[in-house]
Amino acid sequence: MSSVISETARELAAQLARQFCRDTELAKRLADAQHRLERANHRLWRGVHADGLAAVYGEQADVINMTLAENRSEVLGAPDPLTALQQVQRSIRSAFTDCQTTAEERRQLAADTGETIRQLVDALVAAGWSEQQARSANVHQLALIKPATRRSN
Repeated sequence: MSSVISETARELAAQLARQFCRDTELAKRLADAQHRLERANHRLWRGVHADGLAAVYGEQADVINMTLAENRSEVLGAPDPLTALQQVQRSIRSAFTDCQTTAEERRQLAADTGETIRQLVDALVAAGWSEQQARSANVHQLALIKPATRRSN
């Protein structure tokens, strides 16, 4: 089937391609913020908490002490624990805020992308495409097609 690609459809496809790239950037930012949050949390304590060790090993102080020697808190072992704790707290707050902000940006982008997809499908269907063809169209390719050219499907 030959279908016309309107300027509107091409512009919508280009907009979708940009939105997909933006989502990739946001996903990377979110992953980075989550890693920073995890690293900050590990500075507080790496390993099993003493209460957890007691649950596993019972109240055997020698076993718990030996295990704790290998699983220490970077913050508690710092020369100035209060300063180290404040730094970790700032890192956690910053990473958490970045997670929240980026997740909200992705949510808004997802809503915008859904609306753009609906508009693109409507434009392609209006140009003679089937709903299935419109939904499975490659937006990156559509964005590059010159307006009012024929496309074979």
